[in-house]
Amino acid sequence: MITAQQMRAARALAGIDQKTLAERAGVSLPTIQRMEASDGVVRGVVDTLMKVIQALDEAGVELIGENQASERGGRGVRLKPAVSQNPQG
Repeated sequence: MITAQQMRAARALAGIDQKTLAERAGVSLPTIQRMEASDGVVRGVVDTLMKVIQALDEAGVELIGENQASERGGRGVRLKPAVSQNPQG
């Protein structure tokens, strides 16, 4: 599974815009826009999701799932769990 946040971050790491990702994945630009605008896990046709993930992989981006280690090493980023900010007082 891929989240909208991961998708946007992956694109940024690869240095490509939405149009380029759509072209490389063989899907429409509105599809990419809709995926990235979603809340949380991207939902859609499995074949379309797999095309997008494959295009990101070919662009050199490794998608890392929650609580999953990176298999390839190299540079990357991981989003920390949200920290509750309850004021003490």
